[in-house]
Amino acid sequence: MALTADFIGQLRRACAPPRVLTEAAECWPYGYDNSRLHAPPGAVVFPESHDETAAVVRACREHRVALTPRGRGTGTTGAAVPQRGGVVISFERMDRILELDAANRALRVQPGATNRAVQEHCAGAGLFWPPDPGSADYCTIGGNLACNAAGPRAVKYGTPRENTLRLKAVTGAGETLQTGALTSKSVVGLDLTRLLIGSEGTLAVITEAVLKLTALPARRRAMRALYDSAEAAGEAVCAMMSQPSLPCALELMDAICLDLLRAQRGWAAPPKARALLMIEADGGDDGVREAAAALREAARNAGLIAFEEAETEDESARLWHARKTLSPVLRNFRPCKINEDVVVPVARIAELLRRLREIGERHAVAVAAFGHAGNGNLHVNILHHPCEARAAENALAEVFSTVVGMDGSISGEHGIGLGKRDFVPLEVDAATLEVMRRVRDALDPDDILNSGKALPPR
Repeated sequence: MALTADFIGQLRRACAPPRVLTEAAECWPYGYDNSRLHAPPGAVVFPESHDETAAVVRACREHRVALTPRGRGTGTTGAAVPQRGGVVISFERMDRILELDAANRALRVQPGATNRAVQEHCAGAGLFWPPDPGSADYCTIGGNLACNAAGPRAVKYGTPRENTLRLKAVTGAGETLQTGALTSKSVVGLDLTRLLIGSEGTLAVITEAVLKLTALPARRRAMRALYDSAEAAGEAVCAMMSQPSLPCALELMDAICLDLLRAQRGWAAPPKARALLMIEADGGDDGVREAAAALREAARNAGLIAFEEAETEDESARLWHARKTLSPVLRNFRPCKINEDVVVPVARIAELLRRLREIGERHAVAVAAFGHAGNGNLHVNILHHPCEARAAENALAEVFSTVVGMDGSISGEHGIGLGKRDFVPLEVDAATLEVMRRVRDALDPDDILNSGKALPPR
């Protein structure tokens, strides 16, 4: 898409000229995300305010130019890749934390602030924002909201949808939206806040958010359980999630993950261990002891091989080390790996692991699974050589159809973007999909916002 001089001039009136890039070499880095897909934009703009963002959207609508919102590019589905060229609107300069209201446990923030910056700012007041994706050091609040990315703590504290009070945004028509309320309860009008969260920038561009904060727990206690089978680990997950003391994290690693950690990192785990659960409890001094005891009891079954419980921060870090280093281990083993996340009902975790193993055997590729077992959200990694790309794609298609057949979902927090777009009809029927498209048409009548993402074309 060629951008006219008149249009570029309008962008430079919306944002100061140094904050509008048009040279190909300068724009090139803004054409990718962590999906490794790439498409170069014609221009990149860096707004610093809501009004500047609105002016950019209006310019793009007037000239029918595609506009792709971008945080830090940590997403894995291609949602930040400007596949139709046009303009990338980067929020890296809209990174201010605007107001902390500790009394009402709320934080007003711009979308370019990183998750880590938000956590550090709130910690001084004894508060935190529950969503904590694996890329928390780098990913932005806007990106977290765009994909409803939650991380391990969602099992107890919920996702961004449950932890966001209000949004300010610009629709594809250039109109300003104020959604939600500053109170924890409100049923006035439609819930546009939850609609925008998870929409991947296809309905409106978020320029400000009021986040709902939670008190930091006084103590945490980490535990690690090793099982002789996926079925035993799945049984333990169900037992832990069906009793009152919910864990604040409940992470799983399958047999392939454990084997790779042994081979690449020399990790000393019993050879007969075929599944691992990382369990964490939090609360006050007495509460965390009681919660840990209840989780310890629920974790015990006939397949349990070993159980460890951390007494100190150093011991906790040691127990978590294997889980924290797993992603680079998988990438080192097969740089071409496909990384997707899926969700199934918690009671069907063991069945999913068994069926993933069968899919891998059928297509002659390794399928490794790990992730947030407490809410059934697993990261499925198809590990393959370049010459096995077709087999890996076929395996992925079977993974998605299998998950939907198990009453699950093809995405829990990675989003849809480009990578999963064509699989959406597996999960969403035609009539419902058409309603979604009509909502999109109403908010983005000229199809300029992240066009071609999230929903398959008509």
